[in-house]
Amino acid sequence: MLLGKVIGRLVSTHKLSCFTGVKFLMVQPLDSQLNPIKDILVACDTVQAGEGDIIIYETSREASFPLPDPFCPSDATITAIVDSVNR
Repeated sequence: MLLGKVIGRLVSTHKLSCFTGVKFLMVQPLDSQLNPIKDILVACDTVQAGEGDIIIYETSREASFPLPDPFCPSDATITAIVDSVNR
């Protein structure tokens, strides 16, 4: 599980049918101190996250598991919204 912050939305007019109804969000990956660590990525949203939310996301094969079609080729998927972080 990885931490990130939602920084925007992505709108796609053409996509694979397995992504129908799936919202795409732009995510800034964060370290444990909530500092940006990597380039921005696009993640599928399964928890109705919004801009400014701190989230947990999965990558690789595990990213497709929360989607309606587990064989959908997702590189990153948001799986939780973080309520608080204790450092």
